Amino acid sequence: MGSGELTSTMVEVHKEILLKLGSSPRAVFMDTPAGFQLNADELSQRAVEYFRMRIQRPLSVVSFKSRDIPPPDAQEAFRSLREADYILVGPGSPTYAVRHWIDTPVPEILVERIRKGGCLVAASAAVLTVGRFTLPVYEIYKVGEDLHWVDGIDILGRFGLNYSVVPHWNNAEGGTHDTRCCFIGKSRFDMLATLLPADAGIIGIDEHTACILEFERNEAMVRGIGSVTIRRNDVEKIFQRGASFSLDILYGRHTEEIAEIKISGPLSVNPDAGETEGRFWSTVHSLEQAFHKGLERDPRDAANALLELDRTIWKAQQDRENIESITQARDMLRELIILLGGSLASAPGSREGCLGPLVGQLLGLREAFRKNRQWKEADAVRDCLINANIIIEDTPDGPHWRLISE
Repeated sequence: MGSGELTSTMVEVHKEILLKLGSSPRAVFMDTPAGFQLNADELSQRAVEYFRMRIQRPLSVVSFKSRDIPPPDAQEAFRSLREADYILVGPGSPTYAVRHWIDTPVPEILVERIRKGGCLVAASAAVLTVGRFTLPVYEIYKVGEDLHWVDGIDILGRFGLNYSVVPHWNNAEGGTHDTRCCFIGKSRFDMLATLLPADAGIIGIDEHTACILEFERNEAMVRGIGSVTIRRNDVEKIFQRGASFSLDILYGRHTEEIAEIKISGPLSVNPDAGETEGRFWSTVHSLEQAFHKGLERDPRDAANALLELDRTIWKAQQDRENIESITQARDMLRELIILLGGSLASAPGSREGCLGPLVGQLLGLREAFRKNRQWKEADAVRDCLINANIIIEDTPDGPHWRLISE
């Protein structure tokens, strides 16, 4: 899944897969990618609640926050994974997850469960780990490290698929800057792609979109609201939502079948629900623009935009929008609050402070007229200030001014 694993977009996708796993499939959520985060347990509970409320099925948590947990806890986590039919892994850091899964039984357990008919649902950060190489998105996008790849756990490689998988393929949260290809931006990602071996392919998955690989049926399906992009041997093919195609295309065999992609019947997703996050970000960006306009015209308009943005974020959280989107919107809210504070701090604190620079310039002009014995012009400046409720008092120390109370 490219994103949205705990939103309304993917409800029907979860249900569709679970129905194929029998009457009482054992579903679990593994917390490793977010294991370093202070809110890791909160994310896990959100997944449990999502399954209870939206999917109407139980979901248990397999806690393996790091490879350094006590051995009994680690063995319990491995046991739970081996007994699971449906394993969901989601947000966090892909490189952290890879680092704590490598040289543990986790990758082999995941492969074993798939081979025995279970399902691995890798979403958001986790989907970056399942290919041959992992994109270190935070290290490049947030920290500024040089473009590079790190080894993945290569679940796909165990099934003969030589690919790296990239979620958030169509991300547009950058607004004024390109955040496609998992926040990296297309131009930088194209450079990253040149660093991969010539025989390595790329699977790009749009947000709120799932690419389901059914190995027994030798079939891939696109579900959700977006598309899946396959890059292989300098050829790029895009499969729209609802498409089904042979896995031979991913294996590089029978590529002529690409022209015969069939579109399935009714999509198993509510289009209105699928557009929810798009509307959310459209609202967020509109409020951001309203805030900046308010800073230029009236701070009260800026404050109202912040209040509306806060309300929008809380509503999105209640509607169980993508947690990554909510987090980024909150970061934007904090940045705008800081901008408002800086703007108010630099603004004059009184009418006198606001008028001071202008009155000072006019008094300088009046003094120049007086020195040149241009009394008429000097008096005209004084009269203009009086008409603006500003009184001039000439003293031995120079002119002083004050406002007349209206």
